[in-house]
Amino acid sequence: MNALDYFNARLQATLSPMDYLMSSKKNPETYFLIDVRNGPEKLRSIIIKGSTVIPQQELHTRLDEIPMDKEIIVYCWDVWCNTAAKVAKHLLEKGYTVKELTGGIAAWQEMNFPVSNTLEENNIEGDCGC
Repeated sequence: MNALDYFNARLQATLSPMDYLMSSKKNPETYFLIDVRNGPEKLRSIIIKGSTVIPQQELHTRLDEIPMDKEIIVYCWDVWCNTAAKVAKHLLEKGYTVKELTGGIAAWQEMNFPVSNTLEENNIEGDCGC
């Protein structure tokens, strides 16, 4: 693969946080954003506003929640995490249109883009879940 092929493939498979934010504001019905991070809920409590949380480990039992008629955008922790890439590959094999959000939640937060706190939204306090 030469450099041009590499960059073309990369642009087809990824979407930057800024590009996603602008595109989703113009055409919100086009996209379905999924947080695919694994790990303790407390560590995953900050999510990109408007995303659906489907951890990678639950994906096989929750495919029915993912619309086939939208462009699926998946994200994980950071550039060093490949969970979103694994999920994207799996969804592509199932016939979905998928891109990975570059930089994950870390890049999103670094840019001060809108986030939600799932623990606050679900009125979960402390470690007991009460």
